[in-house]
Amino acid sequence: MDRNTILTIVLSTMVFLAYFFFDAYYMAPKREAAYQAQQAAEQEAAEAEAQKAQELSTLVSDAGSQSIFASEDNDSSADIPVQEYTINTRRASVVLTNRGGDIVSYKLVEHLDKDTGEGVEMVDNVTRTNRAFSLSFGGSGMAAIDGVFNVKRVDEHTIGFYRDFSIKDEAGAEHKFRLGKLYSFTDDDYAFRLSVTVNGLDGNPAALNLGGAAYSLRTSPQIGPHYDKKSNRYEVRQFVSWDGRKRTKKAFSDRMYEKSWEWAGSAGKYFTVIVKPADNSTMSASIKCSTQQVSGYENSQVFLTRNAISGNTTDDYYIYVGPRSENELIKYNNADSNGWKLVNARFNQALQTSGFLSIIEVALKWCLRSIYSLVRNWGVAIIILTIILKIVLFPLNKSTAMGSIKMQGLQPKMKEIQEKYKDDPQQQQAAMGKLYKEAGYNPASGCLPMVLQMMVLFALYNVFNNHFEFRGASFIRGWIDDLSVGDCLFSWEKQIPLISQFTMNTFRLLPFIYTGSQLLNGLITQYGNAAGASQGSMKFMMYGMPLMFFFLFYNVPSGLLLYWTVSNILQIGQQVIINKMTARKRQELEASKPRVIDRAMGGKKKKGRH
Repeated sequence: MDRNTILTIVLSTMVFLAYFFFDAYYMAPKREAAYQAQQAAEQEAAEAEAQKAQELSTLVSDAGSQSIFASEDNDSSADIPVQEYTINTRRASVVLTNRGGDIVSYKLVEHLDKDTGEGVEMVDNVTRTNRAFSLSFGGSGMAAIDGVFNVKRVDEHTIGFYRDFSIKDEAGAEHKFRLGKLYSFTDDDYAFRLSVTVNGLDGNPAALNLGGAAYSLRTSPQIGPHYDKKSNRYEVRQFVSWDGRKRTKKAFSDRMYEKSWEWAGSAGKYFTVIVKPADNSTMSASIKCSTQQVSGYENSQVFLTRNAISGNTTDDYYIYVGPRSENELIKYNNADSNGWKLVNARFNQALQTSGFLSIIEVALKWCLRSIYSLVRNWGVAIIILTIILKIVLFPLNKSTAMGSIKMQGLQPKMKEIQEKYKDDPQQQQAAMGKLYKEAGYNPASGCLPMVLQMMVLFALYNVFNNHFEFRGASFIRGWIDDLSVGDCLFSWEKQIPLISQFTMNTFRLLPFIYTGSQLLNGLITQYGNAAGASQGSMKFMMYGMPLMFFFLFYNVPSGLLLYWTVSNILQIGQQVIINKMTARKRQELEASKPRVIDRAMGGKKKKGRH
């Protein structure tokens, strides 16, 4: 390794270390201060919104001439104590409360949270005024109903809550109605049914209209597993919806979505909550997303509004609370695969896919699962799939390398033609075409292999980064115990300046192996290139970029980094073979240069006169 190369590596390392030092001791405190200020501002805004809703409720109660709520009828539930009720299925353990008839805990018993050792909690960040699947009268800005409901336990998988309310019409006349919530679960489904009933009392039909809205249904304030948004950059929270033709998948933010929808909800990297009304025509097109800060943890909550009700009504909602896994989500497309007989629900549109590359991802996942069924180890399956893909893509790599060699050999002649016909573009184009034809080179041929490879690489990234089955899957015990997070040889508690900033107090071996394979791959690639390819810019790409990737990829999921590392190692072997092929190709091109030049320039060159 020459002196300039060593200097490049040393300087690159110093730059990155200086960046992390600067970031840790100068930028991080500023970001934290800005983050705290943003939290305070958002909390203040949330409190102001709650106060506004409370004032509106008071104003509504006092405004007898409007069609609004006057009061709760407390006679039927005044002496009922607040209680909790548990429903257990093979999929979840659900805790409900008769305060509002809401859910306060929803643990997935088949999927453990490594931090708690219990099932993943899908109803997280619950507060006294914000629970899961609460109702609020009117639009999404109103406070959740907080009264204590009567309870009727139907069977071990079904429970109902009901309470009486009254409303005043425009003439000031009071009408009573009963609000009911019936939760129905099956033993084998991640989806349950919530039936909301509004029935008039005293022999009168129900009428519920608050500015065009009857009530709003909210999802869980946050879904599990609990995570720190600042340190876990590979976890996500997204708003997801489906309108029958097109899906929406957006990072969570405080906003309103105004569009038609068949279902909507929130999603993390591995889990999701989806709400599908049985009759979507009764729902408002407006969907509210909330990211309110509570106890330093940001909610990811969706509010769905039901249009005004005129007459006794029962609304059914099918709510999926479970893994963001194709195996489970796709069950609701076929009536025989789910207990609710749902057909073509298209919950699988909530998967984390790459849009038009989803077809490639489906094929890759099928291959991955097929390999796993034989080897029973997801890490080994990743390695085998990577080997297969490298073999399949080798002809494309070879074609790209050969095309590059041909292009390098033609560069001097192309410049000569450009200079000769600089004032005649048509003749220049004709001469170029003749040069390409004589050399057997198609300029477009180098693009197609690269495009195909990039499509596969992007699809692979999404598969290895988001494949649900990697969660909790072990490759090598004691080193890579979970392919969905970074590997770990050992960890420590004491904070070490600069080091703890990006290591998260964990020593990971895989990033070092990956970086070494990347550097070696660069050396071999450089060896196979023409002389002009070993200049300073290329050296930085070969030595500086791997060092940068080391810091950037230190905490990536080990399944993804395992794929990259194995791919690099295999690429080294392929590059050695390609280097030998390209060396022979250069010799052939050198031997054929005079003939190609003469034909491209219109015949053999005449000897100059003396």
